Amino acid sequence: MTYLSLVAATLFWGGTFIAGRVLSGALAPASSAFIRFAMATLVLYGMTRLYEGRITRPPREKWLPLFFLGLTGVFTYNVCFFTGLQYITAGRASLIIALNPLAISTAAFIFLGESLNYKQGMGILVSLSGAVFVISNGHPGEIFTGSFGRGELALFGCVGSWVAYSLIGGTVLKVLSPLVSVFYSSLIGTVLLFPLAVYHGLLSGIFQIDFVHWFSLFYLGFFGTAMGFSLYYRAIKQIGASRSGVFINLVPFFAIIMSWFILDEGIKGMVIIGGMFLIFGVAMTNYCRSSNR
Repeated sequence: MTYLSLVAATLFWGGTFIAGRVLSGALAPASSAFIRFAMATLVLYGMTRLYEGRITRPPREKWLPLFFLGLTGVFTYNVCFFTGLQYITAGRASLIIALNPLAISTAAFIFLGESLNYKQGMGILVSLSGAVFVISNGHPGEIFTGSFGRGELALFGCVGSWVAYSLIGGTVLKVLSPLVSVFYSSLIGTVLLFPLAVYHGLLSGIFQIDFVHWFSLFYLGFFGTAMGFSLYYRAIKQIGASRSGVFINLVPFFAIIMSWFILDEGIKGMVIIGGMFLIFGVAMTNYCRSSNR
């Protein structure tokens, strides 16, 4: 059941790229992000009360880290996420986001002094080689000429935001449970998103979208956020973060398959090959990391 929970979580997360792509152009990125996390916060509140009996009040010194969790993991990540999906396909976006585990390992080595052995270093190089082809859409030279666009830059913003979220989250998880931490970061991020969403036409935009867009928003809030995170953290409790983290490599696989079936998106062969190298490098890095613990 633990492994099935992890597969389900990565399936839900893969679907967020499809839902985000469906919403592109219908709502401003900030509006989509706000509605997603407003829904998710309500669900997370109910789940936290159900599983833990109450909402633990954070110590005073943890409110600032929680604020930055909401700022990075919810506000900036999702504005970049929905912005990027306005310019590039869901499948390709998911392959760029697959850099997350790799970027976290590298940042933890640089900023937190965590160990990084030879095999992990090789995994990083393999993954970066693949990332070059994914990000450049099969034309590596474009990275150096600056011809790749806003979509790629926005997705890089997602990666940077998630790295910050993950590193800051380690300090919060020493005091609060994962589910409570996610609830507070979701709540804070939702509050931060509200003014920007209103500025970009939230109040008028919600009356102009159809059932498909509302279903996409519901999917993002319920399945992509509340259910995905709760299943993932349930698995972390059972088998640990390292073994659970390897399953994140399934996210771009599910996203590409669903974007092909649902959105009829094509993807270049060199991008697929680059994605395979990227995912293999991430898996190699994470496997070596977990086997050393």
